[in-house]
Amino acid sequence: MPGKRPWKMAAGAAAISLLVAGCGGGDSDDASANSNTIVIGIAEPEHLLPTNATDDSGSQVLSSLFYPLVNFNSQQEPVEVAAESITPDKTNRVWTIKLKPGFTFHNGEPVTAQNYIDAWNYGAYGPNAQTGGYFFERIDGYAEMNPLDPDKDGPQKPPTPETNELSGLEKVNDLTFTVKLSAPFSSFESVLAYSVFHPLPKAAFSAPGVIAEGFEDQIIGNGPFKLKGKWEHDNEVVVEKVSDFKGQVPKIDGITWKIYQDDQTEYADLVSGNVDVQMNIPIEALSKASADLGTRFQMSENSGFDFIGFPTYQPEFAKADVRKAISMAINREEISDQIFLGSRIPAKSFVSPVVRGYRENICGAACEYNPVEAKKLYDRAGGPEEIKITYNVDGGHKAWVDATCNQIKASLGVNCTGSPEPKFSVLQQKARAHEPIGLIRLGWIMDYPLMENYLGPLYSTSGSSNHYGWSNSNFDRLLKQGAQAPTPEAAIKKWQQAEDILVQEMPVIPLRFMQNVFGYSEKVQNVEMDLFKKVNLYEIETIA
Repeated sequence: MPGKRPWKMAAGAAAISLLVAGCGGGDSDDASANSNTIVIGIAEPEHLLPTNATDDSGSQVLSSLFYPLVNFNSQQEPVEVAAESITPDKTNRVWTIKLKPGFTFHNGEPVTAQNYIDAWNYGAYGPNAQTGGYFFERIDGYAEMNPLDPDKDGPQKPPTPETNELSGLEKVNDLTFTVKLSAPFSSFESVLAYSVFHPLPKAAFSAPGVIAEGFEDQIIGNGPFKLKGKWEHDNEVVVEKVSDFKGQVPKIDGITWKIYQDDQTEYADLVSGNVDVQMNIPIEALSKASADLGTRFQMSENSGFDFIGFPTYQPEFAKADVRKAISMAINREEISDQIFLGSRIPAKSFVSPVVRGYRENICGAACEYNPVEAKKLYDRAGGPEEIKITYNVDGGHKAWVDATCNQIKASLGVNCTGSPEPKFSVLQQKARAHEPIGLIRLGWIMDYPLMENYLGPLYSTSGSSNHYGWSNSNFDRLLKQGAQAPTPEAAIKKWQQAEDILVQEMPVIPLRFMQNVFGYSEKVQNVEMDLFKKVNLYEIETIA
């Protein structure tokens, strides 16, 4: 079950995370200058359109601009936020969503059921190629909006869908709509917390189903903060508090989301007081962070999972034994202790300990460091003589990637090098295009607290974050059976069987489970980060 667990820490060291997720109020005159505004460091978001923003930085910015249908309590149970109620029928297939009255978008438009329907239709429509479109797959009509490629072994594109609307969405009145799923799913309410399910105003569209040019750079949400000016790419996103917001009101008047390409530069700005929150303290700062920040250097649990994906579309990595051998060549404990100073937990499972259904060390021998057996297995399977691990520079991964390559070299007798890309978005684009980028540095923060969220997006054939081309029909079948199970307990059994297939196939190498390791300036207090690796924007406040 979700909950607290002890985290191993080396003496005198702290932890690190390197992934690159009332009533009343008033406007801030200048979110970048007002004394009740703060600065939080991020990487450049890949997107800010909700159905396309599946990266960590984009998701964090969206948490200030949008108000979700549901959120989660301390037991990871869904709690209605923008929704008044979310009610299933007896079969868990038809869900009725009733919205709270009085909410408006930042341009004054009232938030209605149609705004959700329009946004979800746009996200689900295949030709729009939204990275979060996968999350609408459960809704009736998704298959018609995403016809399969008739030439599965060739480059032919799928045919243009005959419809651009989900048949499972039906407006009841201005504040109520129903969602008919293609199959029962008892945990659907939890899924609705994810950012792809945010609404969009009429102003988002220049025509039905067509996003207006420039909208993403001046995005209009329904949340407690609104955009001030435009998204200044590679520089900053500035937001200011909305007047008379009807939901929970933050204690600060604005945020400058300051974009960094280098986390060490960000750390220097944190120490000097030019940044108020750094969500990912860099490896190089671990030994001095306590001295630099004192009690403002903090750690808390999150749902992060650090792993390496294999490009199974490349012939040299197509064999499971090659993948297992490389996994066995990596000493997770040594890297956790020496590079992360004991702040990360070696991962030997494919789902996080924070979700129900987690099983410790199910990976078995394939995740145990055994260089002798790894070499034998690698040679028998005909592994390649050259290995590279591609990573994003803006996430601070060089040290552990280099250490991992050194272990692979020593264990397997092959050359291994790190291959840097400037941004995570560039890495993702090359992976989606199946370019020969070698092993892929990846990380995952859950979108909602279900075991399925670690399995579906990452490993299913149509998974939105399956960047490595792995596909297994039995895995897909078990995943769907779990989703359709009548109880959470029955669902977990099916999902665990699906995870067992990952142990046999090893499409990725589990490396580490993460936690929030963050720091903040002397200007702020009540700084919290949650299991989704997000700053709690409703509790943080400036010190008078």
